[in-house]
Amino acid sequence: MHYVTTIDLANYDVPGRGRGILDVFRWRYLLNLLVRKGTATRYRNSVLGWTWSYVKPAAQFAVYYFVMGFILGGHGIDNFAIYLFSGIVIINLFNEAFGNATTAIVDNGSLVRKIYLPRELFPIAAIIVAFVHFLPQVAILLVVCILVGWTPSLIGVGAVLLGTLIVVMFALGLGLFFSGINVRFRDAQNIVEIIRMFSVWTSPVLYLWVLVAEKLPAWMFAVYMSNPLAVAVELFHLGFWEPTATTSHGLPPSFGVYIAIALAICVASLLIGQSTFRRFERTFAQDL
Repeated sequence: MHYVTTIDLANYDVPGRGRGILDVFRWRYLLNLLVRKGTATRYRNSVLGWTWSYVKPAAQFAVYYFVMGFILGGHGIDNFAIYLFSGIVIINLFNEAFGNATTAIVDNGSLVRKIYLPRELFPIAAIIVAFVHFLPQVAILLVVCILVGWTPSLIGVGAVLLGTLIVVMFALGLGLFFSGINVRFRDAQNIVEIIRMFSVWTSPVLYLWVLVAEKLPAWMFAVYMSNPLAVAVELFHLGFWEPTATTSHGLPPSFGVYIAIALAICVASLLIGQSTFRRFERTFAQDL
């Protein structure tokens, strides 16, 4: 006599395949461990430890204030050091998050080869670690702004939060895309370095957006301002620099449209990045 039993497999995962970013929410404990590991190893065997997270941005601001603001006169921009630093802070977040996410799979190759877990955990953990390191820089910027008379506003706080969200989404989308490719083709890291280098110069960090508007045709300026990083930088200027400046040129025309375009680009980058990541994920163990 043969006995046939049926097992409901609806609640079981297919081995080696997950639901992408959605699985990260189910593995919160492991994500927390990866984040703690990333933050703990940054200043391992350092005497000052996390104090360096405040000393380095404070020293960076002091250099900007003395060289760019005092020596070079700030190019006629009121509180140029704050203008510059508020842009640098958000670009630093993108560059660190994007760079760390790109190498996250390769850097954790031993874990990827040995056990199954959602591989998206690694680039997402890398971006969270970059965000943790971003907070002390914002704290220094906030202190300096308060010292020169900055007062918070609902619009300013909303602009800062929105700019941060845009950068995190954009870095995650690009990070997923390049981290998947980087496992098989290490040339991806060189492309990422070029993108990170251009991130400062293709955003209004060292100059005003009006200078770009004067030099470029209208359609090229629209393309320039559709860059999510340019939008995020201007949002940070709106939140931190403009309340401290006696004169400013305000926001670019149709800035709300550029925000919408930047958000659309971020969503598209997430979808494309996740799709590309899952395509290369199948051979991570062999390629590593």
